[in-house]
Amino acid sequence: MTLRRRRFLTALLAGYLLVLSLIAFWPSPVDEGASGFISRALQVLHRLGVPGWFDYSLIESGANVLLFFPFGVLVAAFLPLRRAWVALPAGILASICIEVGQELFRPERVATPRDVLANALGAAIGTVVVYAWSHRNTHDNTHDAEPR
Repeated sequence: MTLRRRRFLTALLAGYLLVLSLIAFWPSPVDEGASGFISRALQVLHRLGVPGWFDYSLIESGANVLLFFPFGVLVAAFLPLRRAWVALPAGILASICIEVGQELFRPERVATPRDVLANALGAAIGTVVVYAWSHRNTHDNTHDAEPR
């Protein structure tokens, strides 16, 4: 990895971790202002035939997956490819630390194992994307080197 790419990834990762920390330890849940809108939208969707299992809890879990997707991508991309898998346990550990921190320091927030699972899924998907992208680039470079 070039020094320029390493610096770029370091800056992106630092910025992401700052935003993640703000979201995780904000005094009130980040969806607090939107919860009424989301509930009304879900009521409309359910009246239109969307199944009942598509609920607020699913949306919240999906948001957690999306929140930790960049974690997996950035950590896996920062590491050498042979060590990119470390992004998944690092994501799980970061998620556990967030949930424990919320439980200890933010009693108005709710820490749940479901959040850890959703965050882990996001980190896992991000990590797999880096492996797939690297494999695609390696495969493309190998294929391009062959005479036609």
